Amino acid sequence: MLGSLMLVIATLALLHGAYSTYEHLSYLKALGRPEGALPSDIALEVVVALVLAIVGATLRTPPLREITWRSEMKRKCVLASVEDDPRMSFALFAQRAGIQVTSQPDSGEKSS
Repeated sequence: MLGSLMLVIATLALLHGAYSTYEHLSYLKALGRPEGALPSDIALEVVVALVLAIVGATLRTPPLREITWRSEMKRKCVLASVEDDPRMSFALFAQRAGIQVTSQPDSGEKSS
C-alpha cells in the first residue's frame, strides 16, 4: 500500500515538474530570451520524484523466491511421467523435415 501511494505521489510530482518546465520555457519565450537555465526548484522536484518512484517501486515488488535446485524439486511431482521428467535434460523438438514437401520437377522437364 505504501509503495503504491509513493508511486502515485511520484507520478504527480513528475507531471507537475514537466508542467512547470513548460510554463518556465513559455515565460522565457515571451520575454524574448529562449535561452535560460531551468530553475533549481524544478530540477529538485523532478529528482525527488525520481527517488520517490524508485523507492515506491522497490517497496511494491513481491518478495524474491529461492531458485535453487532443491526449491525447484519441491514443486515437482515425484511420480512424473516421461514427458514431465523432473530431471534436467535437453529440450526435445519434433523433426519437421518430413512435413515439408518439396516440389519435384516433372520427369519430362529438366531442371537447370
